[in-house]
Amino acid sequence: MLLSARDVWSGYGDITILEGAGIDIDTGETVAVLGRNGVGKTTFVRALSGALPCKRGSIRLEGIDITTLAAHERAKRGVAYVPQGRQIFSQLTVMENILVGAYASGFETTRVARLIDELLSYFESLKPKLKHLGGSLSGGQQQLLALARALITEPKVLLLDEPSEGIQPSLLDDIADVLNRVSVGRGLAILLVEQNLDFARRLATRGYLMESGKIKREVKIDESSNDRELERELFGAVAPEGA
Repeated sequence: MLLSARDVWSGYGDITILEGAGIDIDTGETVAVLGRNGVGKTTFVRALSGALPCKRGSIRLEGIDITTLAAHERAKRGVAYVPQGRQIFSQLTVMENILVGAYASGFETTRVARLIDELLSYFESLKPKLKHLGGSLSGGQQQLLALARALITEPKVLLLDEPSEGIQPSLLDDIADVLNRVSVGRGLAILLVEQNLDFARRLATRGYLMESGKIKREVKIDESSNDRELERELFGAVAPEGA
C-alpha cells in the first residue's frame, strides 16, 4: 500500500476535528473523500500533508511511518498537496510559479528543464500563458497552475482539496483530463477531497464517506455506480428512480 492512515486524530489547538479517520490508497489509484461541509475533509487532507499535526494515530508512506514529519519533509518523500483555494503566487508569472515548485524540491537546472517540457505536454492550455501573472488567470486556469506546480515535484501521491470548487464546467473537463492522464502516465496516486460527486466519479473508482470527523464507510463511486443512499447522505433528499 502506498499511503495508509490509521486512527488519525487531529484538529486546531484544543479543538479536535478528526476522531479516528483512516484510508488506504495504492500506486496509480484515485480515491475520493466525500462529505458535506464541516465534517473534517480539509482537516484530514491537511493532516496527511503535514500541515496539521496528528494527535493520535499513524500515517505511513510505502510502509514508512511519516506521522511526525513536517510538511516539507513529506514533500521530499513524495507527498504533494494542492490546498483549497489553490494559493498560487499572484504576482509571479505562470512559469515562475512552476519553477518555485521545482527549485523548492532541490532539482538541478537540467532536470528542471526536462520536467517542464514533460509537464507542459499535459497542460497545453497553460503554454500561451507562461509569461502572464498568476493573478491574471481565471479560477480554472489557476487550478491547473496549482496542479502543475505540484506535479513538477514528481510526487508519488497527490492530495487535492476541492479542486472543482468555483470552476466552470468546461475547465473541469480540462482538470479531469489532466488528472486522468497523469495518473495513468506516471502511476500517480491521487487522493481527492470533494463535494462534487459527478466530478469525483470521473476520476475515482472508490471513495470514503466522512461524517463528524470519522470515515463512515467505503463506497463505490465510479461512473457506473448508482448509489442512491450516498447521494442522500451527501445532498439530502434525492429524486426517486425514473423521476
